[in-house]
Amino acid sequence: MIYKALSVRLSLMVVCEIALLLLVSLVVMFYFSRQTLKQEAMHNAEHTLEGTVQHIDNVLLSVEQSAGNIYWDVLSHLQEPDRMYTYCRRLIESNRYIGSCTIAFKPGYFSGYKGFLACAHKDSNGVIADERDNQQKVLDNTQYTEQEWYTIPMETGHAIWTNPQKQAIVGNEVVTTFCLPIYDRSGECVGVMAADLSVGLLSRIIRTAKPSDNGYTVLISRNGSFIVHPNLEKLKHQMVFLPNVQDANQSIQEIAKAMIAGKSDFKSFEKDNEDWHVMFKPFLRAEIPGRTKEELNWSIGVVYPDDDIFGDYNLLLSYVLAIAIGGLLLFYLLCRLITHRQLLPLNMLTTTAQHIAQGHYEETIPDTRRDDEIGQLQENFQQMQRSLSTHINTLEQLTNALQKHSKELREAYQLAQEGDRMKTAFLHNMTNQMIAPSQAIKESVETICTHYHDISQQQVDHETDIIQQEGDKIIDLLNHLLQSAEKENGKEVTHE
Repeated sequence: MIYKALSVRLSLMVVCEIALLLLVSLVVMFYFSRQTLKQEAMHNAEHTLEGTVQHIDNVLLSVEQSAGNIYWDVLSHLQEPDRMYTYCRRLIESNRYIGSCTIAFKPGYFSGYKGFLACAHKDSNGVIADERDNQQKVLDNTQYTEQEWYTIPMETGHAIWTNPQKQAIVGNEVVTTFCLPIYDRSGECVGVMAADLSVGLLSRIIRTAKPSDNGYTVLISRNGSFIVHPNLEKLKHQMVFLPNVQDANQSIQEIAKAMIAGKSDFKSFEKDNEDWHVMFKPFLRAEIPGRTKEELNWSIGVVYPDDDIFGDYNLLLSYVLAIAIGGLLLFYLLCRLITHRQLLPLNMLTTTAQHIAQGHYEETIPDTRRDDEIGQLQENFQQMQRSLSTHINTLEQLTNALQKHSKELREAYQLAQEGDRMKTAFLHNMTNQMIAPSQAIKESVETICTHYHDISQQQVDHETDIIQQEGDKIIDLLNHLLQSAEKENGKEVTHE
């Protein structure tokens, strides 16, 4: 059908060219659109990171400032152990982010006791309680001296934020702790004041400011523990990756290692058969006068599913492809209809040419009102058909005349042959009739010549009469022959 129908070929050629042009245009447009969307997503992710960093840093800063405000009162009453419970309670009351507070002194600082640890916490109902009733037990307990929140500030003498760890005071909740070393008037580090910030609470605060419908923010400490994550179970498991797990997602492991190493990047990974993107960078606190400059070595990242970035793009691409395919099909049908209607005169001329080739030279070609090439072709074909019909009629007339003349010539030729035969027969008859008189004349002449001296006059006269008579016969025959020839010549002249 494609090779036999010109309209189909023309329609397919036009549609293929349009499809190629449309495909190239769509590829270029969607390629740059995707690049633009990716850059926009990176730009939005960067802004989200900056906003999240500022939000988290504000929470940390509020804890630091609240602890700092209480800290100066603590320095003024180092020799009053009972007031330490009041400071712990006051610190929790002054900041809604702080879940518990601990003030611990090194063993032996207060005479008569192995150690001193004042602690207060906020329960699930928001009620603040302390360990004042178990003061003797607390004073005799020195196990806190082995914990990270105490040992690091005592050794370094700097305020720090600890890695997330389980706090046994309130339901084994995971907390990160802000620790301030306490110095006496002599400049000796004698204790630590620790304010616990619940990473679950921090995650819930950050989760309310979602970067996208399905995106989320993660904050990782220096040892790979989650500080912020929308899934609270992740906070309990603490570690972002487990190096000894063989079936761990390698892409996520590499991203986690890069985050812990303090790198900044934009990477993609696959999780649960879905494509995800993450932008991460080191978590840097704002520089404020009087604030500790200790590096946290935390890393923050914003995670987006591919659908949040390219979902509308992919949906638009599907719509455009569907519309393009439907449009091309409709365009093909319209081209097929238009070209078929435009080529109807050609189909008519083709059928007419076939009829003419079969000998129907009188085939009628209708007039046309078109002025284009097809109209001109139809007019020229019409003129050719008329001219061909005229020439064919002329040739038929000439053929008929030639056939008639040929018939006459054949008849004349047959008459001429018949005349020749009659002439031959007549001459043969005449010559046969002349043989006897000629023979008689010959014999008479031979008789006279042979017996000239012996023959009598009477016999000579007799022989002479025979010669005369036979000669007259021959003369009559010759006269008759001449008359017949004259008559034949007269007929030929008349015929001509």
